[in-house]
Amino acid sequence: MEDDAHIAEPLVAGLRRFGFAPTWVTTGASALRADHPDVVLLDLALPDIDGVEVCRRLRADSDVPILVITARGEEMDRVALLETGADDYLVKPFGFRELVARIRAVLRRSGPSLDTEDEQHIGSLSIDRRRHKISIDGAEVALTPKEFDLLAALAEEPGIVLTRQQLLEQVWDPHWYGPTKTIDVHVASLRKKLGNPGWIETVRGVGLRLGRPA
Repeated sequence: MEDDAHIAEPLVAGLRRFGFAPTWVTTGASALRADHPDVVLLDLALPDIDGVEVCRRLRADSDVPILVITARGEEMDRVALLETGADDYLVKPFGFRELVARIRAVLRRSGPSLDTEDEQHIGSLSIDRRRHKISIDGAEVALTPKEFDLLAALAEEPGIVLTRQQLLEQVWDPHWYGPTKTIDVHVASLRKKLGNPGWIETVRGVGLRLGRPA
């Protein structure tokens, strides 16, 4: 639950690309009425009910995993959240990759994993998201964390074009306002490491997509 659309919308879009089915609500009351979610992402700054109180009420009625997203970094807030029943927390700003990793971690701790399939195969390319490894024709290719995240984001929907802004929000920061040139640097490195520039196609004036070289 998050009442700021500028924050929530890119998060929702990014989570969908990673195979989750998020439902976005903007108030604590709406969250308390929601039907049996698998995990709750809870922002503390809600317009109607304090987020700590929402966490307390959710925990009183359910053992659903609760991951708090907050701008508050003081130790007292963190202790209060955990004592109230939160399973984990993230302090803004945070990377999207870290958010997905935290969601998967609380889901694993709470019971059978609801993650999407860990390993994806696209032609000769294999992507193992759990182990953060990729291979071409069975040979592992060493990537930096950002290179891996960029490739994984493009691979969520092979052939679908993502704008540079979408990639920046998903891979770097949901609130990215800097230059987009950093993507070009990482794409150039990825193309070299993958051994064929056709894996990542540039659609001029639109964005980038994952291809499938012949």
